[in-house]
Amino acid sequence: MKKRMIVGMLVLTDAVLINIGFFLAFYIRFDGKMTGSTISQYLPVYYENVLTLTLIKLLLFFAFGIYRNLWKYASIEEAFQIVTTSFVANAGVVTYMMMTQQGFPRSIYILAFILDIALIGSTRLSYRVLRGLKHRGLSTRKNFKRVMIIGAGQAGATVIKELRRKSSLCSKPVVIIDDDVSKLHTKINGVPVLGNTNDIKHIAEEKKIDEIIIAIPSAYKKEIREIVEKSSKTKCRLQIVPSLHELIDGEVSIKEIRDVEIEDLLGREPVKVDLEEINSYLKNHIVLVTGGGGSIGSELCRQIACFRPKKLLLLDNYENNAYDIQQELRRNYPDLHLEVIIASVRERNRLEEIFALHKPEVVFHAAAHKHVPLMEANPQEAIKNNVLGTKNVAECAHEYSVKRFVLISTDKAVNPTNIMGATKRVAEMIIQSMNKNSKTEFVAVRFGNVLGSNGSVIPLFKKQIKEGGPVTVTDAEVTRYFMTIPEAVQLVIQAGSMAQGGEIFVLDMGEPVKIIDLAKNLIRLSGFEPEVDIPIKIVGLRPGEKLYEELLMAEEGLSSTKHDKIFVGQPVFTDLKFLQRELDILVGLLNHDGDEMKEYMVKMVPTYKRTS
Repeated sequence: MKKRMIVGMLVLTDAVLINIGFFLAFYIRFDGKMTGSTISQYLPVYYENVLTLTLIKLLLFFAFGIYRNLWKYASIEEAFQIVTTSFVANAGVVTYMMMTQQGFPRSIYILAFILDIALIGSTRLSYRVLRGLKHRGLSTRKNFKRVMIIGAGQAGATVIKELRRKSSLCSKPVVIIDDDVSKLHTKINGVPVLGNTNDIKHIAEEKKIDEIIIAIPSAYKKEIREIVEKSSKTKCRLQIVPSLHELIDGEVSIKEIRDVEIEDLLGREPVKVDLEEINSYLKNHIVLVTGGGGSIGSELCRQIACFRPKKLLLLDNYENNAYDIQQELRRNYPDLHLEVIIASVRERNRLEEIFALHKPEVVFHAAAHKHVPLMEANPQEAIKNNVLGTKNVAECAHEYSVKRFVLISTDKAVNPTNIMGATKRVAEMIIQSMNKNSKTEFVAVRFGNVLGSNGSVIPLFKKQIKEGGPVTVTDAEVTRYFMTIPEAVQLVIQAGSMAQGGEIFVLDMGEPVKIIDLAKNLIRLSGFEPEVDIPIKIVGLRPGEKLYEELLMAEEGLSSTKHDKIFVGQPVFTDLKFLQRELDILVGLLNHDGDEMKEYMVKMVPTYKRTS
């Protein structure tokens, strides 16, 4: 109802302005003389046709959609639309006058066109000007946030316009920072460029900045990390315009601006994948993901769904996780043939039923126990799940002629110092030895920690910061390789497309990160100062933990692949009969003391160095 009233008022206003335009055109054309023999031959013609001429213009205004625009957001596009519409409307008037064999001097039509643009346009654009003045008045209030924009390019200019347009955001752009010397002391949409990224801290203090928005979507991750590190020395809230590959259509919008996350500090570039290769083994195939409700398993399901498999089987023992990802996939991929199966990889008979019924062609085995200290205290469970569970799934894959089996492994399997890592190394040995005796292509993909996974260090640190600290770090020198979950899964899927059988693919994890640096950065991103607002406490290495992780054993060798972030180690263990005898003995020890099992794991995995 309100919109109809506004449109009605605009139509009436335009009707008046159209006729004011005609009168002004006559006034200008005849030098202000509205009486006399010359003008008297034209004014009666105008009076006879005034209604028709007005209707022609209004109808064409409707046809060209100027009554559908939200004029509070008017910009150059709307101004151009007014020019175009006014031209067509006046052309319509000229056409009508010629068809009825009536006419005015040509200059009248030209002047009417110009005056329409001025009068019609001014009513629209004045609304935005008034809103802008109101916003500027409001922005002097104390509750408005003072914003620094980093980046004097198109994205920065768009952010400034959007902040001004939306008074509900209560934000005032105050200053721009850019490393381009040629832009220094210029203005972007009225906001001055006052320095480069080295000046962030002192300009933020001088201008009393509350919030910093990084608006450089084309920047490399390394550049973003450096900017974030400099910005985090202020106490300002940090936000960022997503990178170009994250923006759906490449257009910047206020809705897409988000808080800076720890992932932005990785300094890693987006992964490039060969979609054609991946399509060839996933599209129109039946794919099974074990552990499909976990951090890695659920992301596998999301990305596999994009490749339109014939059927996606999501298997998990924990119904809540399985339910959550099921609902998400149904919302986002309504045409996906999805089957959610609640089952444990420990139960061989149940797995047999699943494989016989669904006949999967590709298996991603992500089901595993992964928490190092918990498994150190419960070695039986680590062996049942990580070793025997892998054996069960792998043997079913062989028996039911699965084309490809991809094991999700870990850097902790290399020279392990804990039972979890040792069990994952045995899992690798199982699939390598089975590959030699099966038509199924068995491969493993090994990578380090993933940011934000269930039970990982990032959620723990966030919880500790929320509670006021301390943030607990095991050792000041401890380092870990990190990768985002989507990046790791993209590379896992790509590695699966390269499989020929028996390989251990090793993902390029970039440079190792000091955990204490990670903690400090996360504290700063939360708006606090490490050791001032939030203390950091060194608590010592937990049972089975290393100071640093490795990704390859010396005897495996390392070869590059056609993908610059994926490397391959060759099989070093292929004796299935020997391994089977060892596994039979290990099963017999499951009811024994945990130390006995760990000692036997040392025999099975010679590189395993017990620390507990």
